[in-house]
Amino acid sequence: MYPHHREREQPIFSARAHVFQIDPATKRNWIPASKHAVTVSFFYDANRNVYRIISVGGSKAIINCTVTPSMTFTKTSQKFGQWADSRANTVYGLGFATEQQLHQFSEKFREVKDAARLAREKSQDKELANTALSIAAPQDLSDELQSPPVMCVNGPEDKLFRSQSADITLSSEKERIKKMLSEGSICEINLEAELFTLQDSNSKLVAALHEANANVEQWKKQLAAYQEETERLREQVAELEAHGGQGPSDLLKDELTQSLEELEALLKAKDEEIHILQSKKAEYHEMEHDRDEAIHRLREMEMRNSDLERRIQNTEQNLNNSLEERDRMDSEIQRAVEILDIKIFDLNDLRQSMVKLIDK
Repeated sequence: MYPHHREREQPIFSARAHVFQIDPATKRNWIPASKHAVTVSFFYDANRNVYRIISVGGSKAIINCTVTPSMTFTKTSQKFGQWADSRANTVYGLGFATEQQLHQFSEKFREVKDAARLAREKSQDKELANTALSIAAPQDLSDELQSPPVMCVNGPEDKLFRSQSADITLSSEKERIKKMLSEGSICEINLEAELFTLQDSNSKLVAALHEANANVEQWKKQLAAYQEETERLREQVAELEAHGGQGPSDLLKDELTQSLEELEALLKAKDEEIHILQSKKAEYHEMEHDRDEAIHRLREMEMRNSDLERRIQNTEQNLNNSLEERDRMDSEIQRAVEILDIKIFDLNDLRQSMVKLIDK
């Protein structure tokens, strides 16, 4: 049946950017597609060997673009790039926070485009091989699966119509469940993109936190040394003021005062750095909470998809049973028609015999 969502599309790269679309009327002005920066992700479908660019804002998809070998990502400024999607008949623009992010996205776009080109070449080679095989193969027997002609026998004809009606009902139910499953898959993709972004942010925060913890002890030692140096300089300044010396002592006093001010400014800067690290630690805990919520929602979506797949399996089983029942009824109808033909032939022979007897 349908593969598990982890065997379908997987996020391979994500970046934060402001999304724009070209104005369809002027083909010059940009129209913002999002009020703030959103996550733009590359996804890979291993079953179909297809790459897509997806970005979701709120409950709707801002970008849903299949990458083709003919696409080109163009850098129009230090932090802005664009590409054209002929299928959607539009041009997408992305504004990044830094030039490095734009460069990373451009490189990933080039890699994905090359991979899409190789996938298309392999697919074309496979189609050529299949075409060569199909030329030598016997004619398709698909005609056998078509419905047989309706015989003018009232009883079996009614049964056949009822079977076809049940077949149509089961097919419509199957299409409805497939639609529900596709909507669930879109929600899964959104959650996977969100989880991928959270994991990326989490790894960055963890690295920053580890680096900060490694430097905290060193900063504490430096802070204690600066405090001791400050106290020593203050004592020297107090001694100089007590002696009330002039000349060279005034110059030394000014130098000590300047050094004291520099040390105090340095102490203040270190205190601010420690405060920033503490706030980042709080953001890290909040990010962990968001990640746990995303994982919980993803698991719920997996359970829902499993239920939908089970329902589709049941529907397919019922459809197969209905098709078998229809084939059985078709066989009975054919058998009844053959019997009727024999009876009609016998009656015709009997009629001809009776006519001959009457003529005699």
